[in-house]
Amino acid sequence: MVTFARMWRENSKKMVLLSLLIVISSSQCALTQEINTKNKENKVSVISTLNDYKTSVKIDTLKRMVAISKYITPLFTEWKYATTDNFTNKILYRHPIAYARLKVVLALQKVQKQLASLGLSLTFFDAYRPWSVTKKMWEIVHDERYAANPAKGSNHNRGAAVDVSLVKIANGEPLPMPTEFDDFTEKAHHDFSDLSKEILENRRILKAVMEQNGFIALPTEWWHYSFPNAAQQFEVLNLNFKKLSKLQR
Repeated sequence: MVTFARMWRENSKKMVLLSLLIVISSSQCALTQEINTKNKENKVSVISTLNDYKTSVKIDTLKRMVAISKYITPLFTEWKYATTDNFTNKILYRHPIAYARLKVVLALQKVQKQLASLGLSLTFFDAYRPWSVTKKMWEIVHDERYAANPAKGSNHNRGAAVDVSLVKIANGEPLPMPTEFDDFTEKAHHDFSDLSKEILENRRILKAVMEQNGFIALPTEWWHYSFPNAAQQFEVLNLNFKKLSKLQR
């Protein structure tokens, strides 16, 4: 009887231990699966050569990267990232040219035509930017409200986002807006309303015309607009402006 009781106690301990091991193992498997899923979600394929780019656009010519100046005239630009006058205090790229996917540029062309009827024009702070630049930005601003996580890629890297404002088409005079470009405060948010009537109207015009032509506003930045479903349509590119210029010849 004693022997049986002892065996029962020992078997019970083994069963408890086995149950704990199963629970731990299951938790570890679940955690591993979760990590792998997140890693998979955050992995982005980056095109860094012209040959790979040409292959990617061969099937769909609307995916071609084109110079915006060929479709919008006059083209007003203010390249903050080509100077030290930006939130990084560093020159992030040199000799920039405004590029975007052809599908995106055709939509921007409609925007420009609509604004021209109001005596206005877009002005570009940024359009396509190489993926390597997004990595530099993320190192300084680790906040997805204001900077893209390079693990996911930016729509700027896809040639499907622009940073824009409004100017008078006759002389390029800027219209007053809520903040300067890349102001990472609530004042730059689209729902910030403690502004003058003039500024609220200017922001409203920009947003209305962009959205009427298919673009999506970023809630935290009045200047940032993306083409819808960009990640499903366009690959992330890490081609510098010199490489892209070769495609325009």
